Amino acid sequence: MDVHQFTYLFVLGLILAFLDAFGIGANDVANSFATSVGSRSISLKQACIIAIFTEFGGAVLMGASTTDTIKNGIIDLKNFKGNPELLMLGFVCALAGSATWVLLASRMGWPVSTTHSIVGAICGVGIAGFGGDAVLWGWDGMGKIIASWFISPVVAGVVASIIFLITKYGVMRSPNSLNRGLNAIPIYFGITITISALYVVLKGGKAVKINSDNVGVVLGATFGAGAVVALFCFFFIRVWLKRKLVNEEKLAWYQVFYIPFVGPQPRDEHIADRLTRTFGDHSVPAKSDVENGQVGVAKGEEVAIVEHDPTVTAHPSLVNLDKETSATGKAWNKIKGALTKGVNMDVASVQSSHVKEVHSHAVKYDSKTEYLYSFLQVITASFASFAHGSNDVANAVGPLAAIYHIWSTAQLPGKKSDVPIWILAYGGVAIDIGLTLYGYNVMKNLGNNITYHSPSRGFSMELGAALTVITASFIGLPVSTTHCITGATAMVGLCSGSWRALNWKVLAWCLFSWILTVPVAGLIGGLLFAIIANAPKFL
Repeated sequence: MDVHQFTYLFVLGLILAFLDAFGIGANDVANSFATSVGSRSISLKQACIIAIFTEFGGAVLMGASTTDTIKNGIIDLKNFKGNPELLMLGFVCALAGSATWVLLASRMGWPVSTTHSIVGAICGVGIAGFGGDAVLWGWDGMGKIIASWFISPVVAGVVASIIFLITKYGVMRSPNSLNRGLNAIPIYFGITITISALYVVLKGGKAVKINSDNVGVVLGATFGAGAVVALFCFFFIRVWLKRKLVNEEKLAWYQVFYIPFVGPQPRDEHIADRLTRTFGDHSVPAKSDVENGQVGVAKGEEVAIVEHDPTVTAHPSLVNLDKETSATGKAWNKIKGALTKGVNMDVASVQSSHVKEVHSHAVKYDSKTEYLYSFLQVITASFASFAHGSNDVANAVGPLAAIYHIWSTAQLPGKKSDVPIWILAYGGVAIDIGLTLYGYNVMKNLGNNITYHSPSRGFSMELGAALTVITASFIGLPVSTTHCITGATAMVGLCSGSWRALNWKVLAWCLFSWILTVPVAGLIGGLLFAIIANAPKFL
């Protein structure tokens, strides 16, 4: 082939890679944020705002090594020697198979692995074109990837459960848990930031090789960042939290930066009730509480309200509280509600009666102490999102990188060919759009349906899963974020109550969807490739 030949395949690759990345945002990123949104540490809108920066940053700064694995480590490129255009077609068909399955699963609310999807689709293309021998089944190919599917949820679950058990017995079950939590928060902040900084320094786009010359600088920078944050937390955040929760003063968030100089503030009489509603049973606030000012809602704001029995909250409708709104205003509110549904849904309140039964078996802790961990969960949610962007962007842009290389050079990609930064950025943008517009569809099913979520639990789940994912990204192993967060959620759920605190039906459903993903995506991609590659040629 000639350079820039088969431009239509390159354009198709761009479109399908965008759709695949959109599906990743709607499905896998939703999984990453389900714990933090489900525990109400952050709202769905806040999660989308965080993801715009963290997903994009992870994709651009750390996405290259896993992209190389997806691009070169699954099928034997020697089969395409002399026919690079055939590999272009193969990756286009793989993207079509993966995008079709992921978008369908997102539409149905199924939490599937996008890593499974693209790997299965590429395998399907290889088998359709050259038989089973075309797939690299050894440890350097599919073996390492398949092993990660089983290892990653176990590792993430063990790490998350250790973090939660330390928190549970060290803070939450203490007779004076709030005071214990206030003293422990600076340590948690310092450790979390140190871990985050360590991975960023080691893998900021190009891996930093640690040796005797730079090990001091690397460790000094990461531990220094953690120490600075821990000190700031001790002298500012801890003081702000103590005055807000113990003294119950009305404080604005920005006052944390100069809290030592803030004089006594009026008492916040409803803070205990608000925190109990937020971090308690996750039920939708009663209409009377909203109208009486017990729940902070701006006039005209749309919120989820239970009109009848408050125990039935399967799919609460959105009710506008401003009864004096004109017909035009009501029509506009409906349009605005439809357009902003993807960022305004209260995920934690979408519950069935069975889920409420599952939640009842989880031990509930002091709401004020849980509030302490909502701050940490913002950090761990960001960390998890950054880790996801670094790892799962490869699922969409790995094949696109190969397509672009062939189109621009007319040569097969090398084992370690560079991935252009614009391709990583392209995938990051598509992931952000997918989460913002359609992430709620999966998140509403996973926000609280596996087990009860609270900030202390969610913090442990997210940090355990993020550590697993970003470590895998560091060594070039494309693990599934879905598997990691599901394993972490299940293990923490077991540690927070009896075995009845887990929704085993949903877990079984998740496992079934994982098993179904590889053959379905592979079948779609393989059939497309077989039909197009072997179609009659009339020219």
